[in-house]
Amino acid sequence: MTADQDADRDPDTARTARLRRSLRLANEALVWKLVGLSERDQRRPLTPTGTNLLGLVKHVASVESEYFGFVVDRPFPDPPSWLQEESDDRDMWASAEESPEFIIAFAHRVFAHVDETLVALQLDTPGRVPWWGPQGDVTLEQVAVHTLAEVNRHLGHADILRELIDGSAGLRADVSNLADRDASAWSDHVRKLQAIADRFDGPGSGADAAAGR
Repeated sequence: MTADQDADRDPDTARTARLRRSLRLANEALVWKLVGLSERDQRRPLTPTGTNLLGLVKHVASVESEYFGFVVDRPFPDPPSWLQEESDDRDMWASAEESPEFIIAFAHRVFAHVDETLVALQLDTPGRVPWWGPQGDVTLEQVAVHTLAEVNRHLGHADILRELIDGSAGLRADVSNLADRDASAWSDHVRKLQAIADRFDGPGSGADAAAGR
């Protein structure tokens, strides 16, 4: 039976199945971006704001533990202590005492809880996101869609960070989703793009010009 046929018979079950699968694939891909790296490379900040791969995994798992936990009255049984600390970004990096193995194990527990929550509750189950203010009254489906968008945004960050570290790229472990080029062809491609970009160097060009600035 196809997904469309399943949706015709039971739309709610089909929607739940799609959300479960999409979240599972995104979460698995995010953790995969850590595979094969030294602990230093997993931890080191690669942007001016300190974005790092291990921190992205920690952040995503932390967020999911809340959205699919107390938000829908199904608390995650092992809430992370760092979410109680007076810090705006404590979930965005791992302390020296928080090993990659610890963070990954935490993430897997959270991802299992997320899936169990989607199985246990109906998509119209009400919830409350306190940090959303007046818009904080939600349903489980709203939470799932919001979280899926957030996970994929951070997965995009992880894609770029991993490629900057060692050139590794791809959608998932079994799907590259990239053009079929060898290293030499990729170098030629980058040089071509750089040459095009260099033609527009200087003030008053590009996005500023398009915006009328």
